[in-house]
Amino acid sequence: MNQNFDIIIVGGGAAGFFTAINIVEKNPKLKVAILERGSEVLSKVRISGGGRCNVTHACFEPNELVKYYPRGEKELRGPFHQFCSGDTVEWFSNHGVELKIEEDGRMFPVSNSSQTIIDCFLQATQKLGIAVLTGQSVQSIFKKENHWKVETTSENYITEKLILATGSNTKIWDMLQNYGHAIVTPVPSLFTFNIKDARIKELPGVSAIVSVKIKDTKLSSTGPLLITHWGMSGPAILKLSAWGARTLHDKNYQFTIFVNWLNDIDAEDIEKNLKDLKQEHAKKAVSKKSPLELSNRLWESLVLASGIQAETKWADLSKIQLQNLANQLTNSSFQVNGKSTFKEEFVTAGGIDLKEINFKTMESKLHKNLYFAGEIMNIDAVTGGFNFQNAWTSGFILANGI
Repeated sequence: MNQNFDIIIVGGGAAGFFTAINIVEKNPKLKVAILERGSEVLSKVRISGGGRCNVTHACFEPNELVKYYPRGEKELRGPFHQFCSGDTVEWFSNHGVELKIEEDGRMFPVSNSSQTIIDCFLQATQKLGIAVLTGQSVQSIFKKENHWKVETTSENYITEKLILATGSNTKIWDMLQNYGHAIVTPVPSLFTFNIKDARIKELPGVSAIVSVKIKDTKLSSTGPLLITHWGMSGPAILKLSAWGARTLHDKNYQFTIFVNWLNDIDAEDIEKNLKDLKQEHAKKAVSKKSPLELSNRLWESLVLASGIQAETKWADLSKIQLQNLANQLTNSSFQVNGKSTFKEEFVTAGGIDLKEINFKTMESKLHKNLYFAGEIMNIDAVTGGFNFQNAWTSGFILANGI
């Protein structure tokens, strides 16, 4: 038996639900179904932001917002002018969910629970009569003259319009390749760096505002860096991993980074500063207290790494020791061997080649009535609510188009 729908959305995640709700709100006559392969919908929403769901980011200017997307920056500019973070806040408010802004710009539901977002979506689909069908793993997709046929493990579906919101599902990407779509090979994005180094071994939990560069590349970033049990994390590192996703994959995650623990102060300036400190604190031990905006523990570790003994006084520092310390502070070299997933938020760079998508409607340029939303496309962002914003924007544009 074939089940008939006007629109079928494959993928019961953030993008799939948002698209479905917006379509039926704009045209209640349409019969819409969401097909989810798992037994549960919205599972990624549930765990995102540590279970709080980082819905979007408080960056309300489209031309600024696009800068957080290593892939998709150019293509999302137009869509963001139609549906940006402010529209997301308003949409959720209209659906009974108030959002709040945290210090770093991330936005969460006031309830601090991702369940609020899940309940909002489930109530809306119920109210609008959208069929949510779980355990529907798609086995094949066929194109007929004016409709699509979708075969799952248990059912066959016929639909006029087919929307794929399946994230990084390689099986669906393979099916699309059979229909002539180019898939940019997926590689991990948003990961932390594994580093074994005596200087940071005893410092898990210590953070600093830094600038980081990757040797022999143009990749660099600034921001908070967090030392962890396995190496380094924090926004500065995660940004590097996103912008360098392909380069670092090609290097097999073996590379050297340079960390300037003082962010924008260079070796020459800090050396002058250290000479002044030598005069000022002549009788004090160098390692004991950080005279800079660094934690005492990190300062002590860098002092010792510069060949300065724990009890050495400022007055006794040699010119070479001062230079070594200036170098450790502004140009520490670390060897990275491998990566770790950031929390549980696994993001990939890769997906449908963006040249094959019409960003005014999110329709395939190769096949009429085939649409895409969310991470199935070669779009990804740094951490902070931006990947969800792509899901909301693409879903909204798509719903408008249909």
